[in-house]
Amino acid sequence: MNQPRICLIHPNPGPACETFIHAQATNLSGIVSVLYGGHMPLYEGDGTALHPDLPQEVSLLFSPDGIPATEEQKRAGQNMAEYLMANSIDVVLAEYGPTGVAMLNPCELARIPLVTHFHGFDATLRPVLAKYERGYKRLFRQAAAIIAVSKVMEQDLLCLGASTALLKINPYGVNAATFANAKPKRSKPHFVAVGRFVDKKSPATVVRAFVQVTKGVPGSTLTMIGDGPLREKCMKLAAEHGVSDRITFPGSLSHAEVADAMRHARCFVQHSVTSESGDKEGTPNSVLEASVSGLPVVSTRHAGIPEAVIHGKTGLLCNEGDEAAMVKNMLVMAENPELAGEYGCAGRRHIMTKYDANNQLNNLLSILVAAWENYRNQHE
Repeated sequence: MNQPRICLIHPNPGPACETFIHAQATNLSGIVSVLYGGHMPLYEGDGTALHPDLPQEVSLLFSPDGIPATEEQKRAGQNMAEYLMANSIDVVLAEYGPTGVAMLNPCELARIPLVTHFHGFDATLRPVLAKYERGYKRLFRQAAAIIAVSKVMEQDLLCLGASTALLKINPYGVNAATFANAKPKRSKPHFVAVGRFVDKKSPATVVRAFVQVTKGVPGSTLTMIGDGPLREKCMKLAAEHGVSDRITFPGSLSHAEVADAMRHARCFVQHSVTSESGDKEGTPNSVLEASVSGLPVVSTRHAGIPEAVIHGKTGLLCNEGDEAAMVKNMLVMAENPELAGEYGCAGRRHIMTKYDANNQLNNLLSILVAAWENYRNQHE
């Protein structure tokens, strides 16, 4: 396989980024440059400013329709194009749809292909779709490839105007060595949830469902790992229902600590929903990590989850917002350690087959290589 020089761009304000993007930045063959700081990136990987002569306010440096409209936007686009050419970049991998819009003009100036990786909110959140409506239309015409992380997201992007020829599905991969050795069959009825305390993960639903579970299985416990705007609300809800001694809220933990928590659980639980603003998950990384750890998963039929969790084989799913069904499914896992063990083993096999980290990175590289080769053939 010919190897292009890849520049990865993510919008996080600092070098640290989401687990799935970090995996790409550190393990994807061909990455020679990682830029960050906004959809129009502000910094190189070492912190060097990309636009030292311009306002360090990302919203001033690119237009939501992808067409530079101000002198600052024109200069920012030119700065980026010059960076790409000076570093002999062959293809840009833009993380999130708006980053792809910001990179349209620089890639056009540098005469290199642009691949945009959608992850969740950028394909569904209504304010984002309204803001970038014209930019997405241009992106779907000019990008070399658009990557979705699930079949559901593929359909969302098709509805927005992307073509089937442009779209590629490549779910996240997960490290089966780091997340391993859960023994739900031998574990107490302890549930674990991992994720930000935000609307689309509906953490309060998990708390309320767990309250009902404790009535059927009094020895049940729950750990809710993560942070976010709804964490305090969930802690107060636990106190109101008298289960504060059975639910722990340790905040954000390291990968190693999360993996250890999963090794001592009976079941992973998450009630993902589509928020009122339209925000959806992609394919939740925590669901993949739990399943490859060997845990059964109790969750919802939401976004990419039904592809990652096989209902009745690797976990139990219910419809979004069906709290009663969530309680029932959690009780099944709390009361049946043998079944939890069977589901957990089947889940690990499924994730290792369909979501292996190396396979998914290789698939991503193939998409980037094809985009690069097709672009060269069209422009020679």
